[in-house]
Amino acid sequence: MKRDYAIWAKEHRWTTSIGQRQDRIMTDQLFGANLVAMVTPMHPDGTISESGVASLVDHLLTTGCDGIVVAGTTGESPTLTEAETARLVRTVADQTGNRAKVIAGVGTYNTAASVERAQEAEAAGADALLLVCPYYSKPTQAGVIAHCVAVADATALPVMLYDVPARAGIPFEESTLIELAGHPRIRAVKDAKGDLFEAMSVLSRTSLAYYCGIDELNLPYLACGATGVVSVAGNIAADHNANLIQAIRTGDLATARAIQTALIPLVDAIMHTSQGAIMAKAALAELGIIPDATVRLPLLEPTPAHHERLTSALATIAVPA
Repeated sequence: MKRDYAIWAKEHRWTTSIGQRQDRIMTDQLFGANLVAMVTPMHPDGTISESGVASLVDHLLTTGCDGIVVAGTTGESPTLTEAETARLVRTVADQTGNRAKVIAGVGTYNTAASVERAQEAEAAGADALLLVCPYYSKPTQAGVIAHCVAVADATALPVMLYDVPARAGIPFEESTLIELAGHPRIRAVKDAKGDLFEAMSVLSRTSLAYYCGIDELNLPYLACGATGVVSVAGNIAADHNANLIQAIRTGDLATARAIQTALIPLVDAIMHTSQGAIMAKAALAELGIIPDATVRLPLLEPTPAHHERLTSALATIAVPA
């Protein structure tokens, strides 16, 4: 009897594993794999630069990005109006066509507002939604679940949860992620928590796809089974991330390590100075991809010291024109 049970258990786990892997392949098709958390180009007066958006989207598509996150944290979502967000999603969706998925950031600490933003994003042509854990008010995990279900129920779009406790103030706990995985439209997690063991545990128990949301940890997350990345540095170096993902998928760890090592100066300059959106915009302006590095208050453009560190980092990598 013991032996029969052991065989059954092994077969059951194998079947579950195959099903989960197939679900994650489908998730890759829903969101893409090489995602970029796109900045929102602006004129010096703080208005959105339509030409800058067009130039940046063209750059991202050219460098191998297959998923563009619009109006996320790096897109300065806290300072974008609802009208600006909807117009930005529509603009990017119209330009990308079927060349990349458009994932709209819709999360707030107000469930009703998040539902409305989700519906507006769907109407504007988004392919998927990015839903951050409701921040500032620190709801219970039961409240987090109710919030996410309300937003996921509001449209027909697939949802990627955004787990970033350093910004939100609270995490998606493991049990919460497992429960939310039962919703048919909640399909993925952007993990900026940095707990690899928890990520592997959730991967083993659900069909949720994981996307690394920490540029410093792209390699280990991909090696542990993440489907892809949601990268800030990808605004500048999406081609490097594409090569990294491909290297992991083909089992070429030596190449993967070399790519990640080459990106260290850039990731350090963008993520370990002032703030990601600030430094990514400064890098894009330095390269002539967007016209200005303008950010909206309370963000400020980089100091001369930070800018010098950035230009030094840019000189260490090959950046497509």
